[in-house]
Amino acid sequence: MLAKIKGYGLYGIKGYPVTVEVDVANGLPMFDIVGLPDASVKESRERVRSALRNSGFEMPNARITVNLAPADIKKEGALYDLPIAIGLLTASGQLNCDSISDYIFVGELSLDGSLRGVAGVLPMVIDARQHGETAVLLPKANAPEGAYVEGIAVYGAEDLNGVVDHLNGRSILHKEEVRAWQPGMNGAMVPDFADIRGQEGAKRAMEIAAAGGHNILLIGPPGAGKTMLARSLCGILPELSFEEALEVTKIHSVNGTLQDEIISSRPFRSPHHSVSAAALTGGGMKVKPGEVSLAHCGVLFLDEFPEFRRDVLEALRQPVEDGFVTVTRVMASVTYPASFMLVASMNPCPCGHYGTDQCRCTPLQIQRYLGRISGPLLDRIDMHVEMNPVSFHEMTAAPKGEPSYVIKERVDAARMIQMNRFSDLGIYSNSQMDAKAIEMHCKPDALGERILKQAFDGMNLSARAYTRILKVARTIADLAGSKQILGTHIAEAVQYRSLDRKYWGV
Repeated sequence: MLAKIKGYGLYGIKGYPVTVEVDVANGLPMFDIVGLPDASVKESRERVRSALRNSGFEMPNARITVNLAPADIKKEGALYDLPIAIGLLTASGQLNCDSISDYIFVGELSLDGSLRGVAGVLPMVIDARQHGETAVLLPKANAPEGAYVEGIAVYGAEDLNGVVDHLNGRSILHKEEVRAWQPGMNGAMVPDFADIRGQEGAKRAMEIAAAGGHNILLIGPPGAGKTMLARSLCGILPELSFEEALEVTKIHSVNGTLQDEIISSRPFRSPHHSVSAAALTGGGMKVKPGEVSLAHCGVLFLDEFPEFRRDVLEALRQPVEDGFVTVTRVMASVTYPASFMLVASMNPCPCGHYGTDQCRCTPLQIQRYLGRISGPLLDRIDMHVEMNPVSFHEMTAAPKGEPSYVIKERVDAARMIQMNRFSDLGIYSNSQMDAKAIEMHCKPDALGERILKQAFDGMNLSARAYTRILKVARTIADLAGSKQILGTHIAEAVQYRSLDRKYWGV
């Protein structure tokens, strides 16, 4: 007898329907799974066999063939255990349910028949709703995640018996209520800008970066406050929209790091400098998202920037420029979103005391240290900010600066201007502007034109640096509430590129 059960699979951060076809026929007892299964899918045979017996059902003593269609896409993970088990029960006559085609089944089975949670439930439920499906049956652990999707009924089950009883009408499972969402409800505590002593210039630069979504490089001696300033950034960034929160949650769901709640605060990722290129951009046997994708719509902080391997830093070029990363392997090519703010910090020399009597670094050591950051990567960072040591007076007697919530109000106002400006372009910040948008919205006044021309010729700027200066100037104008980019805005934006000559000689 043949049974067809609806399942779901994952390809990147997108779900796709999988039909689990189970055929129980006369012949020598065997259990075959076809349809490009990986090792974990093939092992479903043993999990399903034990789960059926320990749940009080009979394992058919027959020739069993399971096909996972479409057969040309590689199937990964244990999420097909439940649909295979339901298909076996249906094909062997142990389960008779006319409405079984109304459900999608996803879940991993333990040997005792209980259901374990799986990764990637949210993108699968979203895609199922878009395909017109009406109900999905999940492990109880995944039900809260799926309940954030409206328009589809989500049922969570503890074990295989609970699923069968629900289908037979003996004991109806509780339908998960659609969960309300609030921005920032699971946000972690971040340092307040008021707790950062001194560094008013760097604080101003961080405010501009947050308002426009610009990448920023902080250069300064040890203990100047670079790390604390970077960790405070999330406290002044705008709240995630629901669409952004869903996209971020899908990435973390696929990665298997999602808790019960949808992610509603901007991610802050800070990988160690020993990270590999694959861990940063994504990859592995299952082509999972990397740090650049886990930081999507948030902040990727790279502390001790020159200490990262050269190939790791160069791997940042494409996602920083394009806002996505394509990971290609022999069996798959997956594109993950990677639109993040890059915040990097570094010392000016190996000892960190460049330009003072304490520095004992030779010119060759400094050149090698700074040379670990290539020109093309440096060109993609919009703002380069120098931080000086904090004085004793600033640490003890100077009044505290503005708190994060005050700065955030200005950032939110600037972002609202940008959202209204780009409402028909599908972008959210000045840093995402393309050439046409720059030409339309970034025209400086006469003084700004002259300053920009002098900077372009005198600093040997590239075309990319020219456009990034215009983007930063547009953000400075938005913070000032000015529709026109003035000469003062251009001058301040150019200032954030002036360190290149001091440190890199360009």
